[in-house]
Amino acid sequence: MKGGEEYGNPDRIDYMFKVVVVGDSAVGKSQILSRFTKNEFCLDSKSTIGVEFQTRTVTINSKLVKAQIWDTAGQERYRAVTSAYYRGALGAMLVYDITKRQTFDHIARWVEELRLHADSSIVIMLIGNKSDMVDARMVPTEDAVEFAEEQGLYFYETSALNGDNVETSFLKLLDEIFKVVSKKRLEEGNVGLPLTSVGTKIDVISSQDFEISEMKKISSCSC
Repeated sequence: MKGGEEYGNPDRIDYMFKVVVVGDSAVGKSQILSRFTKNEFCLDSKSTIGVEFQTRTVTINSKLVKAQIWDTAGQERYRAVTSAYYRGALGAMLVYDITKRQTFDHIARWVEELRLHADSSIVIMLIGNKSDMVDARMVPTEDAVEFAEEQGLYFYETSALNGDNVETSFLKLLDEIFKVVSKKRLEEGNVGLPLTSVGTKIDVISSQDFEISEMKKISSCSC
């Protein structure tokens, strides 16, 4: 697998993968997304309101893959809004804070919600964020590894602050999605068809699942 930015003609995109980033509030979901898509970390971070999104295009197996990544608010009052966006998601980054045990204890509920609303073949990456805060750790790595193995999830610990494993985990997720989609195409006998816009691209103009005022595209420092 090779991951990298796209600098050429956007019309050359071979795949469009929708990914959602979920987890409790204040675990660093927006910071992880900002680190992956813009290599930024905002010290003045604000809670996400509703649903925001960002994109990045990478190369996987010589194909240009555009990841459309949705950052969903962790607050309970937005759960009904964001649940509509699980539909069509091919992958999910499920994030907890290694310094807050409660955010890890809620992971099972998030997995249940993903499997209820998303496609059965969704690829889920469990992320223990804030790995740089070693002295404040409340969730042993072993606990997360055990849970991930039980649930069939991929797992990394990351630091949005210094970037550790952020790139690696996202590229691993996209690579596994690529494998799932490629396998489906082979099973369906679509090998010879153009590989364009695979997955679901949300039309935010016509979407009736929530008020447009509840969504904004990520600005330069709304992470």
